[in-house]
Amino acid sequence: MQKKTRNSEATKAKIIHTSMMLFSTNGYNATTAEEISKACGVNKAMIFYYYKNKAGLYGAVLSHALDSIHNEVISKDKEYLEPLEDLKIFIKTYALYCEKHPYLPALLLRELSNSGAYLPDVMFDSMRKLFALLSKILNEGERQNLFHNVEPMLIHFMIVGTINLFITTKPLREKSSKLEDEIDTCCDCDMEYVADYIFNKVKLMLGV
Repeated sequence: MQKKTRNSEATKAKIIHTSMMLFSTNGYNATTAEEISKACGVNKAMIFYYYKNKAGLYGAVLSHALDSIHNEVISKDKEYLEPLEDLKIFIKTYALYCEKHPYLPALLLRELSNSGAYLPDVMFDSMRKLFALLSKILNEGERQNLFHNVEPMLIHFMIVGTINLFITTKPLREKSSKLEDEIDTCCDCDMEYVADYIFNKVKLMLGV
């Protein structure tokens, strides 16, 4: 029974990972269940057994990623009671997760460019949870008089938007750097550096 459960979880993880890659590359409409099935090496009936339909799978893909980030931040936050450190954890966790799963930023940007046309409720809830978590950190910092002039939504866009664009533009930045050596496109910047840079700039903006 335990082995069967492990196999089931491994299959679901493979479906999620492969679907994220295909949805982000081709979009929701152009990605078919048959294509996902073939790429996963899993029959279509198995996919629909777990996720009912393509819309259900799409929601599961995005909510899985966003909830993983949310839960990781929550877990690490338990080690600290200081909003500034919590803010740093939020930024670094999001950045490193997206670096490890580069199809997520592309998928989020594609969805947002469509004004959330295919945004399932489960994903919407996951996005709200992530934003609410950042808002809580920022508002607590303001309550403690550590942060000033807090606008959570704008700061959320600055953090998440910057990281999403940094990752999705990597091929373009690499191409540009080969054409013009004098232009610094930050191709050699690792994600730890990027996360620290964003954190320090947001910290300055908050008057810390």
